[in-house]
Amino acid sequence: MSQADRKIFTISGADRVEFLQGLVTNDVARGGLIYTALLTPQGKYLADFFLMVRVDDILLDVNSQIADAVVQRLSMYKLRADVQISPSDLKVSNGFGAAPEGAVADPRHVDLGWRSYGTGVQAAADLTAQRVAHCIPETSIELTPDTYILEAGFERFNGVDFKKGCYVGQEVTARMKHKTELRKGLATVSIDGAAPIGTEITREGKTVGTLYSQADGRAIAYLRFDRAIGEMQAGTATLTYNATS
Repeated sequence: MSQADRKIFTISGADRVEFLQGLVTNDVARGGLIYTALLTPQGKYLADFFLMVRVDDILLDVNSQIADAVVQRLSMYKLRADVQISPSDLKVSNGFGAAPEGAVADPRHVDLGWRSYGTGVQAAADLTAQRVAHCIPETSIELTPDTYILEAGFERFNGVDFKKGCYVGQEVTARMKHKTELRKGLATVSIDGAAPIGTEITREGKTVGTLYSQADGRAIAYLRFDRAIGEMQAGTATLTYNATS
């Protein structure tokens, strides 16, 4: 997805860190660039975004498809807190290799390169191949309102903190972490051929999961792990899953 499909907002006010800390899955107090999510009280995904914590404010870097809904949701929780959320003229750039001054590493994985915020010329690298290789989901593709963030791998790519204290949806997320074994979730599979995003994955006539982003002979798939054995089909494509990879 192009970085042109992102919107930037500025979150300011004396209560900004405390306000966000009680809402999102990651630890805002640690500063820098943070990847995080907003959940329902039932622990399901509402939105994911980056927060760039600066000295005097926090930048909200969010997919444009969900930007208005995110701002509306955050504003709903403001009540009497000293927090202001306003559109920013800044643009986000991303890329690989030598980073421009002021750029920071993408917190999800070292292979996703850097991100930078400014008013200059925008750079937009396609992250699909890297996302697929490391099973990192994308807004509105793998991440949907039915998603539980631990099934989506948020712990693995630094999107959730289990020591930061309470936030909306924290109780369900913590229970999944400590008291259950994940039987379903996103995984990288090998793929021979191609099929549209959202294609059902089957094996011997039984539903195994759903196919998502694809690149370089691999794909992200949502799987029932007990059924993801041997060759599977998604349309005309053939898939295999190695649980140890």
